[in-house]
Amino acid sequence: MADSARAPRQKAAAPWPPLALVLLAAAGTFALTMGARQSMGLFVGALNTHTGLGLAAVSLAFAFGQLWWGLTQPLAGIVADRAGPGRVLVVGVLLVALGTWLIPRMLSTTGLVLAIGVLAAGGAGMAGPAVLMAAVTRLVDPARRGFATGVVNAGGSFGQFVFAPLAQAITSASGWAAALQALAFITLLALPAAWVLRAPALAAYPAHPAHPAHPAHPAGTAPREGTRAAIARAWRDRSYRLLAAGFFVCGFHVAFLATHLPGVVASCGLAPEVGAWSLALLGLFNIAGSLGIGWAIGYQGGRWRMKSMLSLIYATRGLAVLLFVLAPKSTPVVLVFAAVMGLTFLSTVPPTAGLVARFFGPAHMATLFGLVMLSHQVGGFLGAWLGGQVFEATGGYDIVWFIDIALATAAALIHLPIVEVRPAPLAQAAAAGR
Repeated sequence: MADSARAPRQKAAAPWPPLALVLLAAAGTFALTMGARQSMGLFVGALNTHTGLGLAAVSLAFAFGQLWWGLTQPLAGIVADRAGPGRVLVVGVLLVALGTWLIPRMLSTTGLVLAIGVLAAGGAGMAGPAVLMAAVTRLVDPARRGFATGVVNAGGSFGQFVFAPLAQAITSASGWAAALQALAFITLLALPAAWVLRAPALAAYPAHPAHPAHPAHPAGTAPREGTRAAIARAWRDRSYRLLAAGFFVCGFHVAFLATHLPGVVASCGLAPEVGAWSLALLGLFNIAGSLGIGWAIGYQGGRWRMKSMLSLIYATRGLAVLLFVLAPKSTPVVLVFAAVMGLTFLSTVPPTAGLVARFFGPAHMATLFGLVMLSHQVGGFLGAWLGGQVFEATGGYDIVWFIDIALATAAALIHLPIVEVRPAPLAQAAAAGR
């Protein structure tokens, strides 16, 4: 009787102050790691001059970082799903700081790949959206997940908005190497967030009814699904594969802009400050985009289908790029373009994470969303690498822009066949406490 009497109280939603603290910790971590990472494009020209390696070699280091950031996320997700996110986040933050601090000391392609592509990018992957979104998803009932993931995603955008002009200001005052050293130390401010998000702290919050561990889903009704079985089952799902394919395109867009937008600005004959403010506007307007998309898909269980919002986002990107290619390249045009792209920059993350959670529940969320992020970063590798290759071969970026438009069109179409309502077998598996 005592147990049954306590059950209704256990079903109550988590108190808002602790939940707010968790969201603040996750969004703050994403702000610091993403802010440092997305500001690296400001240093491409300086690294090229400093090392004398050529733009293609420098772009290779950034491109490898895009790929490695994606590869680390499903691996970090597996560890976080099993042991909690705390230790994973600590290691990730330390690696971001170390890699960023080492960049000015690297004079070879191998050294740049190690610092930028392995240490900094790998650390950012460990402290990235797969682990952070999964931690938040487990604590939030389905009606609020969309908004919560939007808040975390907006944190990364806020970091980019703050870090890009800050890095440019330090570069102007003390040089690009000092700016990178400063970014490295600022990133360490994320370490306390790992304590907030450690496994015991998460376990202390009451479970929500939708959580498989809740008493409404009795333990032992079915064996817990292993990681390999979950991955195999997800990959057999056509909607999951289409979602991963669409996210590949998002990675291409994001990496190309983050790495080469300052170079695009320079090729237009505009001041370096315009490049810094362009990156900042990407981050600023993505805050609005992330929060807006989170509200749209999360308000009262979701006003609009997540797959429809994704199609709209990619179509908007393609149209914006087309108009930018045709427009005269002035400072106002560049800043308006950055603002429009910012609205769609990472606003794909909440609906993509939401669809993964809707398909498979929170039990293997970090792992399965991490694999979708891997597809994103394969696209990111191509976006960052191809930008440097095309510029060295042609002296401009037009070819990449047209590829970008074609990919955006394909992504807008590829989300339409996704079946957003969770199939009955998957719903039963979630209810059985996978």
